[in-house]
Amino acid sequence: MAALAVDAASPLPPYEQLRAAVAALATGGELPVGHRLPTVRALAADLGLAANTVAKAYRALESDGVVETRGRHGTFIAAAGDAAAREAAAAAHAFAERARRLGLDRDAAQAAVAEALRAVYGTRA
Repeated sequence: MAALAVDAASPLPPYEQLRAAVAALATGGELPVGHRLPTVRALAADLGLAANTVAKAYRALESDGVVETRGRHGTFIAAAGDAAAREAAAAAHAFAERARRLGLDRDAAQAAVAEALRAVYGTRA
């Protein structure tokens, strides 16, 4: 995958750079649903990384719902948003329940979410 590169001078760890790059390519449609990713060893060799680094990125991508591993058949770009949307909805529900148990009203809970989004995404959230 020629579009992938890891910057040794970046403050981000290599696995996170790789995870973010594959996620961006998948979300942007440059890697279509069903596209088979290179094997861990092949991509590690192409990028000059340790196999464990690529494996960690693939595990994070799978956890995020960006890719799915089909056993010995390989790792593929997953259907956009299905797993990620389900996980985000579950996390949002868990947060709402927890906020209610803590005695927060709707406005306070929404303010907490807005602040967390600003912290993660920046001021545009």
